[in-house]
Amino acid sequence: MARHRSHSVEFKRQVAQEFLSGETLHALAKRHDISRQLIRIWVEKYEAGALDDDARAADLIQEYEARIAALERLVGKQALELEFLKGALRDAPRPRSVDTSVITGPARCRSREDVG
Repeated sequence: MARHRSHSVEFKRQVAQEFLSGETLHALAKRHDISRQLIRIWVEKYEAGALDDDARAADLIQEYEARIAALERLVGKQALELEFLKGALRDAPRPRSVDTSVITGPARCRSREDVG
């Protein structure tokens, strides 16, 4: 049964450079245990600059994954803070004599000037 392996862009570039420097397809295929046709494809991509595009895309993916991980950590931290604050609000003593509103908070106490 055929094996399906994934090779890094650096490995593909290395094999293509070895071929272009004069090594035979047969020797490369045998040493790296890959098909000669695959080496031909990699050499064509190398000469066309496609392996460089693949390397840039791989770098961009790594950059995005790092950014996503940082954002996920931030979201987790904020979720913990939110839960802590909800708990603190729930457990806080409420004055019984003052009307409160979720939006405006406690009603303003009337001063002596307002009364008189």
